[in-house]
Amino acid sequence: MRLSVLDQAPVTKGNSAPDALKKAEELAVLADELGYHRMWMAEHHGTNVFASSAPEVTAAHLAAKTQQIRIGTGGTMMMHYSPLKLAEVFKTLSAFSPGRIDFGVGRAPGGDNDSIYALSEGRPPMLNNMYEKFELALQLINDDVPEDNLYNKTIATPSHIVLPEAWLLGSSGNSAIQAGRMGVGYSFAQFFNGQLSKSTLDTYKKNFQPSAFMEKPEINVSYMVTTAETAEEAEFEAAPQDIWRLLFMKGKVGQVLTPQEAGDYPLTEMDRMMIKESRKIHFVGSSKEIAARLQEEQERYGFDEAMICSIPHSQEKRLNGYRLLAKELF
Repeated sequence: MRLSVLDQAPVTKGNSAPDALKKAEELAVLADELGYHRMWMAEHHGTNVFASSAPEVTAAHLAAKTQQIRIGTGGTMMMHYSPLKLAEVFKTLSAFSPGRIDFGVGRAPGGDNDSIYALSEGRPPMLNNMYEKFELALQLINDDVPEDNLYNKTIATPSHIVLPEAWLLGSSGNSAIQAGRMGVGYSFAQFFNGQLSKSTLDTYKKNFQPSAFMEKPEINVSYMVTTAETAEEAEFEAAPQDIWRLLFMKGKVGQVLTPQEAGDYPLTEMDRMMIKESRKIHFVGSSKEIAARLQEEQERYGFDEAMICSIPHSQEKRLNGYRLLAKELF
């Protein structure tokens, strides 16, 4: 099973946004050395919790700092950009790092309504044309001339680049069908809602049509993971994420606490039940336990690659978690 990295450039308590981006660089360099397959940066707007608002910019920096690992976005939020701009950005990235760039896109806004309207300069956002926009961007990346009159009178430069891999993010059967028909990879965000099903992935495979971007179906699944050498240590490091998700479900969004603060946080019985339920999408345990669980997931659902998002408060603990998983699964 391939292992990859998903990073949101989290800004944990006591750290700054520049710290978070520097830590993303450190993680990319380590993941490259360890043999992780790819690293994607997420896109978030209007929040002090994550510093990854311009993942394509971060991707350019990370690609320049690494040697082998694929670098991309997971994903670029299409609603904020024109197909032409999407094509130009990722063709430029691929020109600088041929054979190592991933064009990963999502249909979500990556922010609240205020962010959406600010990014669109106050214009009502177009929400129902995401698949058409993606298809247009793919045509422009591939130096094809779209039928659309708005986009067939210009070109996306630079031309004649090595094509990036193209991926569609999703968590529904509809996105799986579309990804298959377009001949792109399908990335399922299991840590969003925990609704991964074999039927969804089989639907993607059944509908897959080879394209210039991908010859055969490829599936990765993103997991939130907190791991350490022992289960007890993992539980200690996982508590801040548990509390953050608990507060998020209550409509309260703030910075992630330290493990000590999370351990002292007053929890009601209902809170404990909610945290227990959220553990379905937050894998916590020793590296051996997590490796075994990921292998079971792969056998059950039939995906190709596990993409790991891990946010311990300490950068040292976070990097060590990726080291431990690599040791168990490579």
